Amino acid sequence: MRIEYDIKLGFKDVMIRPKRSTLKSRKEVSLKREFKFLHSPITWSGIPIIAANMDTVGTFEMANALSKAKLFTTVHKHYSKEQWTEFFSRSEKGIENYTAVSTGIGKQDAIRLSENIKANPELQFICIDVANGYSEYFADFVKQTRDKHPEKVIIAGNVVTGEMVEELLLSGADIVKVGIGPGSVCTTRIKTGVGYPQLSAIIECADAAHGLGGQIISDGGCSTPGDVAKAFGAGADFVMLGGMFAGHDESGGDVIERNGEQFRKFYGMSSSTAMDKHSGGVADYRASEGKTVEVPYRGKVEDTVKDILGGLRSTCTYVGASRLKELTKRTTFIRVAEQENKVYTK
Repeated sequence: MRIEYDIKLGFKDVMIRPKRSTLKSRKEVSLKREFKFLHSPITWSGIPIIAANMDTVGTFEMANALSKAKLFTTVHKHYSKEQWTEFFSRSEKGIENYTAVSTGIGKQDAIRLSENIKANPELQFICIDVANGYSEYFADFVKQTRDKHPEKVIIAGNVVTGEMVEELLLSGADIVKVGIGPGSVCTTRIKTGVGYPQLSAIIECADAAHGLGGQIISDGGCSTPGDVAKAFGAGADFVMLGGMFAGHDESGGDVIERNGEQFRKFYGMSSSTAMDKHSGGVADYRASEGKTVEVPYRGKVEDTVKDILGGLRSTCTYVGASRLKELTKRTTFIRVAEQENKVYTK
């Protein structure tokens, strides 16, 4: 046993200090980024905000809506190859640049993935997703996937430490997903005692990834546009959102009406709700590590997108970053004991 005494930080522990700027308006800020990848020859251009691969967020409907604003969606793994074929047939040209197919790491997952890509060669992005990315088997699966699909962009996670980011990049991942336990419907930290404050995880993992020419996704912990800005300021190349994209017309989840108000069900993919739906229940050897909640109905996701992007542009003007790429270089975090005045809150 050992103890690390360095304090690790989450989004609530810091704010971004403003700096002098020559920008006159938020209109002058460009949020688009272009990435070349460590292994794949593909080049990607867009706004690097991603809908999470949860079946109450990462839907085909969400992908179509977000792609119009050049945002990305990691589509959940429970669609069939036939459904993917139908999706591509009825979607606008170019949708493949803003969608990833998700997979687990079992033998059947590998077979399904290969069959899906064979049936739908338009697929360019693969998201290999597990809650715990620290197993040797996971790194081996990434290697196998790279060997089978050398041209594809591979996203792999989740991890929270630099050495494992390096391991996954060297194993064939192009982008590593960072975050254990920060999600709004994740209970991993409660059930296991394992986790890492998200801001510090981003800072440390980004440093490791960028040294090798890879990228990271900050996955989880954002509840406001300001948190998204902090994630980018800390060095994240992409920011993945779950709860902030839940509850919309394009989201999955049952619609519930109560006292004249509408809600949509939102749950973690390690929750008993998800395992009952997709795996026949919670296995005897494990525990549920996710919550099931009801999110107030929010209408079309485009309004939420405008709110997030507007806040992000405003952050850039406060620190003088004309491009999103410059935000991390212009960011100075200050540690704080409070974030906002909550006298008038609903």
